[in-house]
Amino acid sequence: MDQQDRGVPGGRRRAPGKLESDVLTALWAADGPSTAAQVKERLPGDLAYTTVLTILSRLFDKGTLARHRAGRGFAYSPVRDEAAHTAERMRSLLEHGSDRAAVLSRFVSELSAEDERLLQRLLGEHEER
Repeated sequence: MDQQDRGVPGGRRRAPGKLESDVLTALWAADGPSTAAQVKERLPGDLAYTTVLTILSRLFDKGTLARHRAGRGFAYSPVRDEAAHTAERMRSLLEHGSDRAAVLSRFVSELSAEDERLLQRLLGEHEER
């Protein structure tokens, strides 16, 4: 494929990691484990079956998905729910930054007032335990 990605309306390339994110979102929305064909049906655009299968295999290799036999192929399901996955990504980004205080300070300063109140409430509940 050249500079265009047929899987994206308008032929623009996806941002790095966007396809993995889309696949995970489709799996979180599913009622149970899904085959590559079922995931492909839930994704926007005109992706090749082999592309979806490659992304599922990569996510399995990373430990993000579990898989089990389903006929001649596999059915996949996320190892963690969406909240746990996102929290793990946030923690990983924080750990790889060189200045944790600066990163946390910037993060908190960019929260909406509602999210800031929620974070304060959650921290209070955490301290009580």
